[in-house]
Amino acid sequence: MRVLVAEDEPSLARQLTLTLRRAGYAVDHAADGERADLLGNDERYDAVVLDLGLPKIDGLTLLRRWREAGQSMPVLVLTARASWHEKVLGIDSGADDYMAKPFRMEELLARLRALIRRSSGQINPELRCGSLVLDPRTGKVTQEGAEVKLTGHEFRVLSYLMHHGRRLVSQTELTEHIYSQGFDRDSNTVEVFIARLRRKLGFSSIETVRGRGYRMNAS
Repeated sequence: MRVLVAEDEPSLARQLTLTLRRAGYAVDHAADGERADLLGNDERYDAVVLDLGLPKIDGLTLLRRWREAGQSMPVLVLTARASWHEKVLGIDSGADDYMAKPFRMEELLARLRALIRRSSGQINPELRCGSLVLDPRTGKVTQEGAEVKLTGHEFRVLSYLMHHGRRLVSQTELTEHIYSQGFDRDSNTVEVFIARLRRKLGFSSIETVRGRGYRMNAS
């Protein structure tokens, strides 16, 4: 899963980026509204952490632009402004959730997980496909109760597929959601990660629909 962090305060931006990467996300960072606008329109994100006080283009303006352009990714707004009026403005501009600074990283991670889960149509905190269970809270994957060790990229591929259940996911879509911006994105490597996952989870765990993409197989 892939997240954009739009935050201009350097130490907080570093902390957010590091925390999210440790939690298994591919993360891009924008230090101002112009950069965030460019990334938000050109790249594909599963969620955005958006500071309202960005330079060049403020967060509220940016959020309105994205929603008017049809960008539907979940947005978690961060702000130092604690008034109810600012909260209403953020939500009415298209924010999905709201956190006032200072905040705890554990709460931010929990809110992000909930936003991503709801946006992909999942109800339960744990993702299940037959005997396969992925817990986004811990990053732990088990099959028939036994833990399965995955690399970072393997985990992102599996997490994205499991978030989207039986929906077909194209190779291009997977590539857009498992790498951060600027990474050498070779879509052929997705096939490598799928092959590795099948070796660890069983060949029938992931179905290939030739020419269209991949989906989880619960049978």
